[in-house]
Amino acid sequence: MTVARLDVERVEAAARRIDGIARRTGLLTSASLDACAGAQVLLKPEIFQRTGSFKFRGALNRLLLTTPRERAAGVVTYSSGNHGAAVALAASILGARATVVVPASAVEVKLRAIRAYGADVRLYDPTHEHREEVAAEIALHRGAVLVPPFDDLEVMAGQGTLALEMLDDAGAIDAVLVPVGGGGLVAGVATAVRARLGSACRIVGVEPSGADDTRRSIAAGHRVARETVTTIADGLRAPVPGELTFEVNRRLLDDVVVVDDDDIVVAMRFCFERLKIVVEPSGAAALAALLKGSAGQLGARVGVVLSGGNVDAGHFAELVHGASSRDPRS
Repeated sequence: MTVARLDVERVEAAARRIDGIARRTGLLTSASLDACAGAQVLLKPEIFQRTGSFKFRGALNRLLLTTPRERAAGVVTYSSGNHGAAVALAASILGARATVVVPASAVEVKLRAIRAYGADVRLYDPTHEHREEVAAEIALHRGAVLVPPFDDLEVMAGQGTLALEMLDDAGAIDAVLVPVGGGGLVAGVATAVRARLGSACRIVGVEPSGADDTRRSIAAGHRVARETVTTIADGLRAPVPGELTFEVNRRLLDDVVVVDDDDIVVAMRFCFERLKIVVEPSGAAALAALLKGSAGQLGARVGVVLSGGNVDAGHFAELVHGASSRDPRS
């Protein structure tokens, strides 16, 4: 019996499937960023993806594989915000009803987006409820399809399509830095990069220091759950890696490094002041590692994923107002 697995063929199939619906986000470069990093930096700006994050790729790929009967029954997911918005838009495009289970503490701009795309929202209290259980109960009651935010082969494959685009546009790179939450994004990226460049490219995941479950799990050799998760990066707050994502990442990643929330805010401010773009905390984590030098020597050409830009204007202003305007690596 053939066991389903994440491979580059699955990622390439996802790229063909979502072509023309998801956006090709191109690359951004900056001389001032190159000077700070001491390398040519190629930014993959998923802030410009539909719904404002990379999540649309995986959600769309997964939903395009549903049958008409499944779409009629609807889809259910759970999310801190970005995946929920992605599922909501993908479901709307395909004519399916979507329900998104979201923490009551979710970022308001993300809640508004989910509702604007036509999905029903079920708020839950993280101190008393488990989002996976809430979503599974709704899906069972309705006979709906459950679409996990990261621990699904087709979701992971969809996220990996951004790496195919990056390599098509950039050619060979020496390293790529990717934010890590549940691990679906970095698993998809690593699968595509390893297939195209082999060991010549260093693949580094980046987590907040207060949510470093993947780093701890890889060091331990098995999945490790953090009892508490504390970070401003709401999209990276997974307390434990996914089962599927961990098996891919433990095999393919060269390293997982951490950054503090202060480093993330410095990266957000750098993006705003130098690059003239708005990046949410989760989306700025990989750039924070580059600017801080947390990932060590990366080579002459470095790819960095800016994974999303969904942040409330007031909260963004509050964060960056207190950030240092110093040279990020000083």
